[in-house]
Amino acid sequence: MSTVKVSKEELLKKANKPAEESMKLHPFYKGKIEIVPKCCVRNIDDFAIWYTPGVASVCRDIQAHPEKVYEHTNKGNMVAVVSDGTRVLGLGDIGPEAGLPVMEGKGLIFKYLGGVDAFPICLNTKDPAEIIKTVQYLAPSFGGINLEDIAQPKCFDILDELRRTMDIPVWHDDQQGTATVCLAGLINALKIVGKNIKDVKIVLNGAGAANIRIGTLYMHYGAKPENLIYVDSKGTLHKGRTDLKAHREKWHMCEVTNSRQLVGKIADAMKGADVLSAASTCGPDVIKKEWVATMNKDSICFLTANPIPEMWPWDAKEAGARVVATGRSDFANQVNNSLGFPGIFRGALDVQAKTITNEMCVAAAEALAGYAVKTGKMGEDYLLPHMDEPEVFIDEAVAVGMKAIEQGVARRILTEKELRANAEFMIRRAIKDVDVRQKNGIVKLP
Repeated sequence: MSTVKVSKEELLKKANKPAEESMKLHPFYKGKIEIVPKCCVRNIDDFAIWYTPGVASVCRDIQAHPEKVYEHTNKGNMVAVVSDGTRVLGLGDIGPEAGLPVMEGKGLIFKYLGGVDAFPICLNTKDPAEIIKTVQYLAPSFGGINLEDIAQPKCFDILDELRRTMDIPVWHDDQQGTATVCLAGLINALKIVGKNIKDVKIVLNGAGAANIRIGTLYMHYGAKPENLIYVDSKGTLHKGRTDLKAHREKWHMCEVTNSRQLVGKIADAMKGADVLSAASTCGPDVIKKEWVATMNKDSICFLTANPIPEMWPWDAKEAGARVVATGRSDFANQVNNSLGFPGIFRGALDVQAKTITNEMCVAAAEALAGYAVKTGKMGEDYLLPHMDEPEVFIDEAVAVGMKAIEQGVARRILTEKELRANAEFMIRRAIKDVDVRQKNGIVKLP
């Protein structure tokens, strides 16, 4: 069978197309999400049920039995997507207004792939204490909180404090979501190359919120701390980096990883590495082909910077990497948090979980990786399922919900069969709703 070779110029043209289309379609729709009723409105008289006077009896019932807010309202399916716009994609501190299109996009994916009603809330403050207090004030209206695009190191403290003080799931997708999907990708990549997570040398290029949590989850799953090497803009993390003592998370990695105490830059760290897990500066050419060429045979490269990966995947392949993934859906092997958070929140919300634990993240990662294996398609160009395979989000939801019940952090106890039925209904309903609205011209096609 002959293979059609695509030129680099054609690949670059394809890579730039989403940005061009985005500039056309955002003003066409003036945003991506809206609120529509989920209840029947048979005629105008129904407003006496949904609003005054009928609603007063429901309010009194919740006042007497606060837990019934989950029964009488949509709280249990609503998530706040909260950002201060200080670390948006690869764009940096662009402010809350400029970050709003990203948060709207998050809400769209939450709904379409998870059946979750998510609301973008961009805050006009960078003060961690104010962000924490605002989220705490919002808690009565939501079943969960998704923190998004908040700069480090404050994102760590904000997440920790909100998880400590709130009894609904608080999740920072740039940390936990990215880590979950990267772990899923690594599980399958290691199967492809025939290596064990306990033995591989892993280089993490970038020591921001995403990679700190990615490395943490890799270690939670069995990677040996001494086999990890972090690299930030100044070089490798090691015990001699006393400049990082004021940064709790980075200093912790200085103390527990890099057992050889390698001092150098990313090129030095990558020599003899099995895995490169990059979550750093937008590329291309942040990672060089000659550095990839020094990695061990059957190397794995995750290049997750968005919107442009640290190097183009075809360059990594040419340099000798066997398994290459990026954060983009228009390339093979997307390793991106969009494959995680819709299903994870679906499962957490369905059991009214109080938090999302590391074990729940691992359960989601195993379900995500396992789905690719189950399809029989798993291989070098099909590392993880694609976003257009809704069944994977159902599998994740079930795995997360069951783990929450097992760990005792669920308020609502369901069987595996009940969890699957609920996730299937909510996710398929959301997809069908979009299809029906498009077919009937309620949402016009461009």
